[in-house]
Amino acid sequence: MLSFIHLIERNISGKKVLILFILTNLVYIAMLGVTIPNTMEYAKGMKLLDMIPTGYDWEYVNELFTNLGEEGRSVYLTNQIPLDMIYPLLFGASYCLLLGYFLKKLQKLKSPYSYLCLFPIIAGFSDYLENIGIIMMLKSFPEISEALVNITNTFSITKSVLTSLYFVILTIVLISFGIQAIKERTAKAS
Repeated sequence: MLSFIHLIERNISGKKVLILFILTNLVYIAMLGVTIPNTMEYAKGMKLLDMIPTGYDWEYVNELFTNLGEEGRSVYLTNQIPLDMIYPLLFGASYCLLLGYFLKKLQKLKSPYSYLCLFPIIAGFSDYLENIGIIMMLKSFPEISEALVNITNTFSITKSVLTSLYFVILTIVLISFGIQAIKERTAKAS
């Protein structure tokens, strides 16, 4: 774990964290504003698998892929998925370093709290596994195995849970940082 902490410490300058954060969110905005809506145009009101935090089943996947049609499945595979293969790496690195940055400001980076920096990395890894599952399902449609759907669904839920937990943790850390900053200013003013 010390080498992980050392890796974080080497990369948490404010400028690096900010640039990575901006890049990550530009890719996210491109997905939310362009590739996801373009793919959803074919979905007849159904959500894409990437956008269902509570999971899905075999019937949902089959109905979605049927609604998408051949062209929609192609758009999913060639437009949305390629951008979503960049995003998990950016998400994992950016949000790991962002949390590490604030933990260091709170003098908590060299503590068990540093393990929290793994949440976005594991979420990103789960996103890759989810994407691989979606690619396999798109390529095998209409012969999608229920086992593949269940495995991919597990990665989708894991990604969603870890991402949600991460943002709760980040919010708590940011509040703690704000409280610390107020206390330091108050102490200096006294």
